[in-house]
Amino acid sequence: MGLLSGKVALITGGSRGIGEAIVMKYAEEGADIAFTYVSSEEKALAVVAAAEQKGVRVKAYKSDASDYAQAESLVNEVVETFGKIDILINNAGITKDTLMLRMSEEQWDQVMHVNLKSVFNLTKHILKPMMKNRSGSIINMSSVVGVFGNAGQANYAASKAGIIGFTKSIAKEVGSRNIRCNAIAPGFIETDMTHVLTDEQKKAYIDSIPLKRLGSGDDVANACVYLGGDMSTYVSGQVLSVCGALNT
Repeated sequence: MGLLSGKVALITGGSRGIGEAIVMKYAEEGADIAFTYVSSEEKALAVVAAAEQKGVRVKAYKSDASDYAQAESLVNEVVETFGKIDILINNAGITKDTLMLRMSEEQWDQVMHVNLKSVFNLTKHILKPMMKNRSGSIINMSSVVGVFGNAGQANYAASKAGIIGFTKSIAKEVGSRNIRCNAIAPGFIETDMTHVLTDEQKKAYIDSIPLKRLGSGDDVANACVYLGGDMSTYVSGQVLSVCGALNT
């Protein structure tokens, strides 16, 4: 359909799960894509090869979004290679689930560092080129857990709630420069993380979802197409839940 033709997107954590689905959907819609990965180069290159089949430019960068200096270098390299960045999708994230009584300081710090600081890092460094172009869309991956919480995920929920507050603040700061900032709050999405659940656990989750199914990576990716493209030019500072009516 080409809803993103002519646009350049930078996507963190694009080699698997929701990130991979976004890369592929953006390629289908005509965007040139830079994405990051932190571990498997083989997997990242496979995603590059698959996305390039859609006829767009794609490049993978081994870069830790939670590292301030690496984030700055990444943005500079992508701008130099692609000429601009129209869309930033802050998707990188981890979980370290456990009850608060058992949660270590390290488990708290790791989740906040990767999930929340990475959003600060990339947004901080991408604002100058976007402000120069007087255009841009920043999409931050939150979670319904960041809205209503979840036992055993205090660190994850806090990081995702922080992303929502950050998103609304940035939208107000840079709206006058024609830069939009929105968040997506996925519900239970079928990814590598859910593959470890037992059938009983999956059934319990599905029973709690009004649409009676887990979401797919494509469900989230479609929302990213909307927020990254020109159909949402008057949408900013919002949280779009992609959760099958779980968060109502």
